[in-house]
Amino acid sequence: MFPKPSILLPAAQALAGQSRLATTLGVGITKPSPATPTKYGGVYSVSPCLSARALRAVPPVLTLACAPQVTLIPGDGVGKEITESVEEIFEHTNVPVEFEKYNISGNTPEDAALFKRSMDSLRRNKVGLKGILYTPVERSGHTSWNVAMRQQLDIYASVVLCKSVPGFPTRHRDVDFAIILPALTLSFPGVVESLKIMTRQKSERIARFAFDFAIKNGRKHVTAVHKANIMKLGDGLFLNTCRRIAEEYKDSGITFSDMITPVGRSLVLTSPASATSVDNTSMQLVNRPQQFDVMVMPNLYGSIVSNIGAALVGGPGIVPGANIGREFALFEPGCRHVAQDIAGKSPAVVLLAHPTPTNGQDVANPAAMVLSATMMLRHLGLDHHANQIASAVYKVIADGQVRTPDMGGNRRLAVLTLVCYCGNSRTTDFTQAIMKAIA
Repeated sequence: MFPKPSILLPAAQALAGQSRLATTLGVGITKPSPATPTKYGGVYSVSPCLSARALRAVPPVLTLACAPQVTLIPGDGVGKEITESVEEIFEHTNVPVEFEKYNISGNTPEDAALFKRSMDSLRRNKVGLKGILYTPVERSGHTSWNVAMRQQLDIYASVVLCKSVPGFPTRHRDVDFAIILPALTLSFPGVVESLKIMTRQKSERIARFAFDFAIKNGRKHVTAVHKANIMKLGDGLFLNTCRRIAEEYKDSGITFSDMITPVGRSLVLTSPASATSVDNTSMQLVNRPQQFDVMVMPNLYGSIVSNIGAALVGGPGIVPGANIGREFALFEPGCRHVAQDIAGKSPAVVLLAHPTPTNGQDVANPAAMVLSATMMLRHLGLDHHANQIASAVYKVIADGQVRTPDMGGNRRLAVLTLVCYCGNSRTTDFTQAIMKAIA
């Protein structure tokens, strides 16, 4: 019923007849370099679709010698609650993953020693799952530990998946796009007077990742988002680099153009891949988001666009994400907010429709973290387990009987913890319900 675990090389390399040796981790799992975009195929997620020629170059299915170790960092705010959901789900579905947990907080810089130990764990395990670490706005001289992790591990690409969920109606239907942005900050280094640093090497790296991701996941369109009409040097370099990289992938079926033509009341892309300014992209997203497939952009624009995308599909509580580097992969919710200082009532805008801070209130939506965990499982080659869990998540959302406040419900996290049962909140009941849903 479900696809067997498999590791696929980027089609661009497969078509060129290149081979890449898998990296063997010390924990006994063999997998490709994290720099290779992972296929995120599964129920209501991005489905892989490679040509017959590319499939012939796919290496054989790999097997696990023992359970891989994964670094788990719950993070701040609601992070503890939603990561506990993942732990319970993994345990009860016998997912062959062992977590090394580090309860660090961005609120306390004195946790530097614990932060260092968590970094040692990430370097050792190569793969991590984390909540968002809070970065105090008022504290000068305190670097975001989210950024510090990416810098120290050279995690350069962030992936955010925005997709309409069947059974959860929103203003727009059939939305399905991925946002690719640099994980390392180039636009806001944190000084009062700053330069926007845009390098050719980093632009090439993120552009190539976006095209590889599109091919690997059966995508057809790539849009480069920029502000080159105003920021001619920095964003101009980024745009020209994307155009040049697109030429390397022209035989893959992904073309590149920066032409946008008005058609009726909306604007449509005139080619499978294109370039558009960030302000026009924002307008097009709220007008007709179905025209987008894969978008690649500088990280400041990506932070804005990913939040727009989350609002389009139902809120940040259901949007998963990943951060990929040359050696390491770190998975976390796509919209990076700890829900520590949210105090609003509009579920279309905020993570939780709750008038008080949500950490410890048992009202957080764990879906984004759980779906991020399934992305991690696919990265590890555990497609079967990923599909089982993702199926349960989407089944619950489609049933509409159990929904957290941000989705219009009034039940608590304990009821949604195992994301496949609308009965009472006991863990034993959840366990039986998960097994029943997976069967």
